[in-house]
Amino acid sequence: MSSEQRKKTVALAVRLTPDEAEAIREKARDGGVTVSEFFRAAALGRKTRSTIDAQVINELRRLGGLQKKIHNDTGGSYSKETADILRAIKDAIERLGRGDLQGDGQA
Repeated sequence: MSSEQRKKTVALAVRLTPDEAEAIREKARDGGVTVSEFFRAAALGRKTRSTIDAQVINELRRLGGLQKKIHNDTGGSYSKETADILRAIKDAIERLGRGDLQGDGQA
């Protein structure tokens, strides 16, 4: 246990609805942090440091590359469909960069 963890000895109880609790758990999970870390960051106006954003962006880029390969390998047979998918992937990457998706790395 780190010295930082040993210093955290005070627990606070918070009353939430089941829906609120699940939403908070999901946001913490999406940000790659514990619920405690998420609450501390939100309450103290800090950003959480998420590695998930980078992982998601890399996976979206990989999927975009595979989609482009399919487009090229089929000679553009499904050009409308592949173009739509590539556009959706690009839009998702841009939204992640702006923090518009869950897991935006901010509390």
